[in-house]
Amino acid sequence: MKVLVLGKGGREHALVYACSKSRLVDKIYAAPGNVGMEPLAELVELRDDDVKGLTEFAKAKQIDLTIVGPESSLSLGVVDAFQAEGLKIFGPSKDAAQVETSKDFAKRIMKKYHIPTAAYQTFDNYEDALAYVEEKGAPIVIKEDGLKAGKGVTVAESLEEAVEALKIAFAIEHNRVVIEECLRGFEFSLMSFVCNDIVIPMEIAQDHKCAYDGDKGPNTGGMGVYSPVKKITPDIVEEAMEKVMKPMAKAMVAEGHPFTGFLYGGLMLTDDGVKTIEFNARFGDPEAEVILPRLESDFVEVILDVMAGKTMTLKWSDKVRLGVVLASTNYPASSTQDALIEGVEDVDGLVFHMGTKMKDGKLLTAGGRVLLLTEEGATLEEAYDKAYTEIKKIKSDSLFYRSDIGKKDMVD
Repeated sequence: MKVLVLGKGGREHALVYACSKSRLVDKIYAAPGNVGMEPLAELVELRDDDVKGLTEFAKAKQIDLTIVGPESSLSLGVVDAFQAEGLKIFGPSKDAAQVETSKDFAKRIMKKYHIPTAAYQTFDNYEDALAYVEEKGAPIVIKEDGLKAGKGVTVAESLEEAVEALKIAFAIEHNRVVIEECLRGFEFSLMSFVCNDIVIPMEIAQDHKCAYDGDKGPNTGGMGVYSPVKKITPDIVEEAMEKVMKPMAKAMVAEGHPFTGFLYGGLMLTDDGVKTIEFNARFGDPEAEVILPRLESDFVEVILDVMAGKTMTLKWSDKVRLGVVLASTNYPASSTQDALIEGVEDVDGLVFHMGTKMKDGKLLTAGGRVLLLTEEGATLEEAYDKAYTEIKKIKSDSLFYRSDIGKKDMVD
């Protein structure tokens, strides 16, 4: 088979890695891909938002399967365009991708189908939103409605913080916000392979969203991750599947928005059981970088079987994987370009490229989140020790990382 992966970040690097292990795959293309993928895939000089160019490329190369990485491509209707040309592609239609591209859309479906989530209201103007926040008080969660690349969410611990978030949100013309009660508990990610009402769960991961140790600082696209998560027992996973993931897939079919692709459930284990923080229409990043290396089933075969309406039980490594993101200084406020990175080739472990480029034979920064290093161990503690030993080999004046990834799950 010839497989095309759309996207250029760490998630897409992990998707390419998973495809490279498939017995079904002879050739992998990545559009546009990144320098870290080059040993595994042929890079294609097409932007992942060039729907017309990507469709024409897939037709010309007779691509057997395309796998979509970024939500931005989904929001532009790349799946619809490929399907119109009879091309096999794994990802939701533009319509179904609203589960991520509109937080209000997702919340309305959850409310209608009694999928547990935080109480909420949606607002399209500052005055009404402010009145609601003042009525409810803090802590409270402010979410901008559209695509925000894992950001655009403020967990406001004070009324002042909430008001500031509203001012920022409504400074953008035609913006809407979803204001939610603040859920408290243990957060985790549950992703599934989905086609209509078939839902095949993956292993649990926990992402670390805040920029700095101790969950301090601004929200980011994710600073580190580990899988599995021992606090999330099989019983809790079953509850999440039966009350959240399967009902959402069925609801999407019932509402005329059948979903195919990676359905991401951002979930919270609360004192009242599992509740939904959000859904995404694609693989999580950085979750992909630890979940996919643990998958022992044939990744591409699983996708094809799910699309053919088959169910299966996935096989996983029993090792723990922990991944640490190296991000640009001042991320997420700003990113660096062209800062030198050294020592990646000395790392004994998997390194996924998130925002890098090569110039004159030197590896340079080219984004906010730059690299993710992941190690495995028999225990979380062993994976942690290995990752933080190896990460010291990567040298750059313009990168930082959290030093406490996975620590919350080490406390009994």
